[in-house]
Amino acid sequence: MPKVSVKDVNQQEFVQELANYLKKKGQLKVPDWVDVVKTGRFKELSPSDEDWFYTRAASIARRLYIRSPTGIGAFTRVYGGRKRNGSTPAHYCKASSSIIRKAVQGLEALKLVETDPENGGRRLSPQGRRDLDRIAAQLWKRSKEVTNEMDA
Repeated sequence: MPKVSVKDVNQQEFVQELANYLKKKGQLKVPDWVDVVKTGRFKELSPSDEDWFYTRAASIARRLYIRSPTGIGAFTRVYGGRKRNGSTPAHYCKASSSIIRKAVQGLEALKLVETDPENGGRRLSPQGRRDLDRIAAQLWKRSKEVTNEMDA
């Protein structure tokens, strides 16, 4: 079996799988206010998915795998969006930095993420990279089995 990385699998399926892994592990500290908070001031409503915090943490971990080191401010720009201003033109708006900070701190507590001493920002720890590669390999293997069943 060839070495499979996070870049080789479907990103949406990977983030969902990693979010399930984080939820199942049960050690990611989820703030009490996640059920009432919006993800940015450009949003009108809070997320409808109950487990959106796990999905955001998984997405941040994947993003750190792809592009590292990255700081909290860069993540606020990544997860930002368009603020609709009624009849006036829409403008770009950053996401909530508090949510991102809490997710990164939770990943640090799980030893998946560490601070980068030379460049600042955060990066994946060797253990975090190993866990993400393992989940990607499982996902890749599962997708190959499905395609083999379809071919047969």
